[in-house]
Amino acid sequence: MEHQIVVVGIGPGSPDYVLPIASRIIAGAKVLVGSQRALDTFGSANQVSRIIDKDIQGVLDFIGQQLTCQDVIVLVSGDPGFYSMLTALRSRFAPARIRVIPGISSVQLAFARLAEVWQDAALLSMHGRKAADELLKFRPGYKLGILTDPQHNPGHIARILLAQGWPETACVWLCTNLSYDNEEVAALTLAETVATPGFEHSVMVVKA
Repeated sequence: MEHQIVVVGIGPGSPDYVLPIASRIIAGAKVLVGSQRALDTFGSANQVSRIIDKDIQGVLDFIGQQLTCQDVIVLVSGDPGFYSMLTALRSRFAPARIRVIPGISSVQLAFARLAEVWQDAALLSMHGRKAADELLKFRPGYKLGILTDPQHNPGHIARILLAQGWPETACVWLCTNLSYDNEEVAALTLAETVATPGFEHSVMVVKA
């Protein structure tokens, strides 16, 4: 049997939000790949590790080399199926060689913090990418869950939404450091969000 890549969703950050099966797989891993923060949190000294950095092809090469003799466990934040390293892995390796252990995404946790359903929300990432105008246009009853970054921060996104017809009074929640001790959830209007600094790495929930 060929060795496998096991992609493990480690949730929003705190080990409290990691599934028991994920914890068992991580504990038994011989080779662990993940961000520096993930390796610091979940790794151990007896594991071979590789940091996921900007050299994605180098990371994929490392995984391919390790697969010749053992399984490779790849840690991704949130859920692997939502804007994660899984996309790059599938571009190089056959799906049959990849096993995925789901995790709790930061978007899920953000909506949970608000006691808000997300089955009717459009879930987008503006972390390192733009979103299509059609997805951002206002319509009555529309709801958004957006991943932000330093360039596409909440203030920037708020200006885009206002230009797309959203009312200034639309409700916005900015959720950052979810699951950590310094978690913060700020409730604002869309107009107030334009002038709100920070929250660069957050989940922005918008509801008309």
